[in-house]
Amino acid sequence: MKRKDFLQLSGLSMGALMMPGFMRGNPIEPLQAINDGIDAATKKQLADVALTAAKSSGASYADVRIGRYLNQFIITRENRVQNIANTESYGVGIRVIANGSWGFACSDSVTKENIAKVAQRAVTVAKANAKIITAPVQLAPQQGYGEVSWKTPIEKNAFEVPVKDKVDLLLNVNSIAMQNGANFINSAILAVNEQKYFASTDGSYIDQDVHRLYPFFNVTKIDKASGKFETRRSFSSPVGMGYEYLMPTPDSKVTGVVTRYKNRYDILEDVKNATADVQQKLQAKSVEPGKYDLVLDPSHLWLTIHESVAHPTELDRVLGYEANYAGTSFLTLDKWKSGNFQFGSKHVNIVADKLQPGSLGAVGYDDEGVKCGEWDLIKNGILVNYQAIRDQAHILGLKASQGCCYAQSWADVQFQRMPNVSLKPNADTLSVDDIIKDVKKGIYIIGDGSFSIDQQRYNFQFGGQTFYEIQDGKITGMLKDVAYQANTQEFWNSCVAVADKSDYRLGGAFNDGKGQPSQSNAVSHGSSTSRFNGINVINTARKI
Repeated sequence: MKRKDFLQLSGLSMGALMMPGFMRGNPIEPLQAINDGIDAATKKQLADVALTAAKSSGASYADVRIGRYLNQFIITRENRVQNIANTESYGVGIRVIANGSWGFACSDSVTKENIAKVAQRAVTVAKANAKIITAPVQLAPQQGYGEVSWKTPIEKNAFEVPVKDKVDLLLNVNSIAMQNGANFINSAILAVNEQKYFASTDGSYIDQDVHRLYPFFNVTKIDKASGKFETRRSFSSPVGMGYEYLMPTPDSKVTGVVTRYKNRYDILEDVKNATADVQQKLQAKSVEPGKYDLVLDPSHLWLTIHESVAHPTELDRVLGYEANYAGTSFLTLDKWKSGNFQFGSKHVNIVADKLQPGSLGAVGYDDEGVKCGEWDLIKNGILVNYQAIRDQAHILGLKASQGCCYAQSWADVQFQRMPNVSLKPNADTLSVDDIIKDVKKGIYIIGDGSFSIDQQRYNFQFGGQTFYEIQDGKITGMLKDVAYQANTQEFWNSCVAVADKSDYRLGGAFNDGKGQPSQSNAVSHGSSTSRFNGINVINTARKI
């Protein structure tokens, strides 16, 4: 490698400062991230040591995860770089069942000698736990897959792109915003690579290479006369892709009242549009509270799906396991058992999966060796299923796990985590224009904003980024100070139309927290633009 290339990759990393708590690992030079880790054959040898040690110590089941987790975060503001951090976390986590109870142990020392000790320690923990359990673990059967692998189908590894190129891009983004009248702008590129190896006494040896990327910005403009300000965030989405996401193509644009993006993202175009949008927001009419028909863009609806559908269908939440930290769920087992709980209208068909290309949740196998698939949660408006893993499957009468188990690192025990949860598009042809033209009094909402939802995921309030008034089937101008309120069942039963697959797009959360100790998970939610009738809208600027 030429010295110039080395400096471009590594020179800026010395500025690494404190990063958000979810970014774990030891500081490294960027070049280290593109070095190959240990090969699959060596990982298999190490895994076999763990499995043999666990079984000889009394485990009836064991799995081992050898993980290398890479993070790169680049954060800028106006004309300066605020933070550059590159980290690596490498270690082994071993989970066992002994005497009917779970045990877990981990270490950052990945040698045969130490791995055997970690496995023995996990069995010791399980046997101690067994003394206080009320019922033994019931683990759904799982076939072994032998030696298999899966990799995010990326075109360009984000870690191979020089840090200087990313910094230059972000500072260019900021410069465009400032030249077009913004007072403040923050921008960032976050990249993650999970190199995960899983093996179990079921006979699976699974090597996976998972990539995620999230570029974003936030533009602020101040009205100096009034002192008021408005903001607009980027219309990017966090994705399970490589750096190719930042290489837009003509067919990646979703045109309309404002340009949005699908599969690829033009950050330079978006920041220019965003700066114009904040000026419009400053001059926009403040919404009149009342009942409106809402037309919700996928860039907005993903968050409503996440909070009001995906979280309340987590089985551990339904069972009360998350009550202390993240609440429970109004979707109790009796509603599911009835077979006729009307969660939403007939237009509401919601599926869970870990397969969608480009999604944050896409992997070949989950973190307990289950091959990933797709299943219905809501079908024709009826609650039909939850999200369950191997030790929960028997509760629902399932013969196998649904493949949604995940741990944020080798140092954390895996547990049930949200897969992608998405609203299926209309099977018949229906465009966004077709939806809008029938709206007499409505609001078109684009982008996600602030939100609030209660501990049972029932009563909620959501804002957005940009809002457009609809009168007699036509968009008449921008609004501001908009938020809508409803309860989950009322809201989803008010769904009267969903656009077709040509409008289907993914949004998502790069870091979704759950569990104690808390773990972070990345998850996408897809939908097409949808209409909800008679929703209560409030004015967020009004004072009582």
